[in-house]
Amino acid sequence: MPATSVLALLSGSVAGVLSGVFGIGGGIVLVPMLGLLLGLSQVDAQGVTLAVLLLPVGLPAVLAYRRRVAIPWRLVAATIAGFVVAVGPGARIATALDGRLLRTLFAGMVVIVAVRTWRQAGARGDGEVGKHAPPRSAWNGTWIGATGGLLAGLLGIGGGIVMIPLLVGVQGLDQREAQAVSLAVMLPPVGLPGVLAYAQARGALPWGVMALVAAGFAVGALGGARLAVRARTATLSRAFAAFLLVAAARMAWTALRAGPGP
Repeated sequence: MPATSVLALLSGSVAGVLSGVFGIGGGIVLVPMLGLLLGLSQVDAQGVTLAVLLLPVGLPAVLAYRRRVAIPWRLVAATIAGFVVAVGPGARIATALDGRLLRTLFAGMVVIVAVRTWRQAGARGDGEVGKHAPPRSAWNGTWIGATGGLLAGLLGIGGGIVMIPLLVGVQGLDQREAQAVSLAVMLPPVGLPGVLAYAQARGALPWGVMALVAAGFAVGALGGARLAVRARTATLSRAFAAFLLVAAARMAWTALRAGPGP
């Protein structure tokens, strides 16, 4: 098997494991890995990531979560609706910006989310994270999804790193429930408007690479989800925050070293 194929499978597997553990789309890991291992530009890596997430690669992970938590499907549907509307505009903005600015925005946003998540987990014991407010209307999912969709299109992420803290803080879900909702939102091809915007701007996307990344992602996501459903809620929240900080540091370093450009 060519080295490129092995690296594509590896990238997808690593992103899939972290997606299953933390309920994220995987783009926060997959975007920098595709750049580092396969030499893709920031914009191309973001387009590939959104395209991979068009497939139901998170389905094994969602099924694993569903065995342990009740997934609020009305909330999922409302979140999907908001996501689909906003992801296209986000992608169109991204294709007009230079790669260094995108990486800087990406890193800054992740730090903010990480600090908030860590503080929230530290303020509450296990089993209480996310239970500080009564559940609210499922229609909150519309604007939560729109926020995630806009940032997904802009930064090539799945949107979960933004949607999960909002689902916990606004909707009253605990960390594990929020992660299950985030993964369920990614099951339909919600990123299609964003992928079309990237493909139109770049001419083509490497479909062969995407197929291998998707295969690795599906396998990794199942393993990650099995780990997550056995973890304590507060521990999972802190691990999520710590992971985000490490990812943000890596992205900030990349942005400082890179020059402007796609």
